[in-house]
Amino acid sequence: MNFKDAFELMKKGHKIKLPSWGGYWYWDIEKQTIMMQCRPKDADKGQGDLLDIRETQRVEYTLSNILSDEWIVANPKNCPVLGGVATFSFGDAIKYLKRDLKVKRIGWNGKNQYIQLATGISYTAADGTIVNCDHNDIGNKAIAFIGTSGVQMGWLASQADMLADDWMFAD
Repeated sequence: MNFKDAFELMKKGHKIKLPSWGGYWYWDIEKQTIMMQCRPKDADKGQGDLLDIRETQRVEYTLSNILSDEWIVANPKNCPVLGGVATFSFGDAIKYLKRDLKVKRIGWNGKNQYIQLATGISYTAADGTIVNCDHNDIGNKAIAFIGTSGVQMGWLASQADMLADDWMFAD
């Protein structure tokens, strides 16, 4: 939903969030403002995990969130600070990979399996020379799958991976 609709729900007492968020926003009737309930590790320095939107230190980030059309109602299933797990789409997973974050699917079988963006890729050729992989369009990057058997460079998503909405951040 867009922010206008999300704001109306906040004014009716609902907590709202973006899919990948660990926290939520809500309307404080007494203060007449939006309060941002953050995960402790996401809180602005010195501000704690509950922040009045008027005191945000990351104005551009906050405004870009307001412009999103992906707002959802926060609940104990989809919000980590309420006991749930934040999940998102493959499109968002790619966005987070590009920000150097590790992501994984809830449904993956092995423990500690995830993907991340690898850079600075090189290999040793048969003649012993080190070849620095560089591609005209993607540069020196590839998606690496880190699994129970080691690292698989150049991981490719299946259709199931691309259509899934159970992506989450890896620790």
